[in-house]
Amino acid sequence: MKSKKLDNNYYKELINLNKVFIQISSVSNKINQPTFVIGGYVRDLLLKRQSEDIDIVTLGSGISLAKEVEKEIKCNKISIFKNFGTAMIKNNAFELQFVGARKESYRKNSRNPIVENGSLEDDQKRRDFTINALAIGLNDDKKGILIDPFNGIKDLEKKIIKTPLDPDITFSDDPLRMMRAVRFSAQLNFDIEELTFKGIVKNSERIKIVAQERITEELNKIILSKHPSKGFKLLDQTGLLELIFPEFHNLKGVEIIDGNGHKDNFYHTLKVLDNILPLSKNNLWLRWAAILHDIAKPKTKRYHPKNGWTFHGHEDKGARMVPGIFKKFKLPLDEKMRYVQKLVLLHLRPISLTNEKITDSALRRLLFEAGNDVEDLLKLCKSDITSKNKEKVNRYLKRFEKVDEKLKEVEERDRIKNWQPPIDGKEIMETYNLGPCKEVGLLKEAIKNAILDGEIENNYNEAKKLMEVTAIKMGIK
Repeated sequence: MKSKKLDNNYYKELINLNKVFIQISSVSNKINQPTFVIGGYVRDLLLKRQSEDIDIVTLGSGISLAKEVEKEIKCNKISIFKNFGTAMIKNNAFELQFVGARKESYRKNSRNPIVENGSLEDDQKRRDFTINALAIGLNDDKKGILIDPFNGIKDLEKKIIKTPLDPDITFSDDPLRMMRAVRFSAQLNFDIEELTFKGIVKNSERIKIVAQERITEELNKIILSKHPSKGFKLLDQTGLLELIFPEFHNLKGVEIIDGNGHKDNFYHTLKVLDNILPLSKNNLWLRWAAILHDIAKPKTKRYHPKNGWTFHGHEDKGARMVPGIFKKFKLPLDEKMRYVQKLVLLHLRPISLTNEKITDSALRRLLFEAGNDVEDLLKLCKSDITSKNKEKVNRYLKRFEKVDEKLKEVEERDRIKNWQPPIDGKEIMETYNLGPCKEVGLLKEAIKNAILDGEIENNYNEAKKLMEVTAIKMGIK
């Protein structure tokens, strides 16, 4: 946002760009109820960012105003929350939240405030940051008038996140605001003002009273932001990361023995996250895979005088850690979790293919195990190349291109992605009059391996012949 003197006409013109404000203004004038658009929508309007969430604060009943507005705009999609004194109108273009102006007070061990009716000034004081406390009048007598008691416009110009009141009080009252400060910094690429930053450090332990779902919601927004690595660095610098995500915090640091050190896996992971941004678009789970791909390195780290530092098996151990981390963060334990787990488990496989002669067998196995996620796996692997040596990076990327081409050739020829062997366990049991047992699994594995290794063709007749030969060798009749 460029610094310039803005008059009320400027804000009035901005408001009039959205038809819904004209309608709200008409209703507010009719019922003689002072009404303002406030918070994030005003901030984003001035930053020229798209925003569909609109907060409306009124001096009176937010529910009554919402009911009248709903009649005016004829959307028939109003939700009323009597316990909170709020109402919401939602359609495809926007989401309007209505609330009466209020003031809040907090108890030490809860972030749920005691709420009372208040003035616009009271309502602005309860806002988390100065850039979110901006309000613009909607009634005719105040239309286009910017109410900015905490110099939020200047903070927008300076690109800083700052609390309107004493940050110690702001963060102690509602510790989730500490996560929100980091989130806005990552989304807007703003810096956190010094006293506000110190307030987060001082109150970081208070994050323990916040529900895990709310922490995870903010964390996911940081991950999906334009600058997630900045967000994670701030979480670390403020002490929040160690409290909410110790597994990630434990990646930090470099250990040196006999003059040999390993890379700092925390900063390496953030570089991988940065690399994957243009490849992941809004794929939250691909970004989670980038975050977790080396998560088990602290637990698998070993030093050998001859070989130096190793992290053998970190991909397998990391994959086994994924369900526990998802459960702790209350993330979905469904195909999304299994997708992340799969990418963590397989993230070294394409890299190993670039270091050796590429066989069709190895390519078929990778296609079989990765399935439809093979393209995302390659995106993760390419992002995992974080060397500062450009020549080395280019060399690896060229090898990956070769692997990618070979994978496409093999898939086009053999159709291995999401493939199932032509003979399943049920047929094996019926053929040899077996129940579920070890032998059935061994026969299935023999058929699968023979096809993936190219020893037999991928068809029923070849598979049946192999099954019969293998069964005889195993003494099954």
